[in-house]
Amino acid sequence: MGPGGRHALNRVVDVAIAGAALVVGSPVLALSALAVKVTSRGPALYRQTRVGKDGADFELLKLRTMVVGAESQGAGFSVDRGDPRITAVGRALRRLSLDELPQLWNVVRGDMSVIGPRPTLRYQVERYSDRQRLRLAVKPGITGWAQVHGRAALPWDERIELDVWYVEHRSPALDVRILAKTPFALFGGTYKGATGGWRR
Repeated sequence: MGPGGRHALNRVVDVAIAGAALVVGSPVLALSALAVKVTSRGPALYRQTRVGKDGADFELLKLRTMVVGAESQGAGFSVDRGDPRITAVGRALRRLSLDELPQLWNVVRGDMSVIGPRPTLRYQVERYSDRQRLRLAVKPGITGWAQVHGRAALPWDERIELDVWYVEHRSPALDVRILAKTPFALFGGTYKGATGGWRR
């Protein structure tokens, strides 16, 4: 199968998985959004510009887990465990990664893939070395090689290197491995809100 055929197949698989997950997860998403809305001032959804494939910007969707205006308070875009800007409901959503459920719509829309490097901010991309920029050769994902190997527990450069390794070795078999490992990474207790990613 040529590159065009693989791309088309990947797109079909992405839409099928994300669409099914949205249907199954819609009650959890609705309850989570309601909890955000009734327990803190501001919208349930948070939109932020992230960098996608080939360096193109797109609007990332998330459930809001921090107070409104958090980026202008405290540590700015850097978010650490115990950050006081994170709401009580936000802490629970982050712990289970439920705040990322709206990104399934990013996958359906074509901004993201189910599997790939996590999308980062423009200021982070501007600091990439030439090798690190290879992670922009594929669509960003909801889960990925770095996510199932510790993510926030790893140094930033090591996480980027894991993503680059994925880009250089990606295959259907590797994607299946990542999908199989994702539940263990999710429920293994790794905190997903450390520095390197602004998760509001």
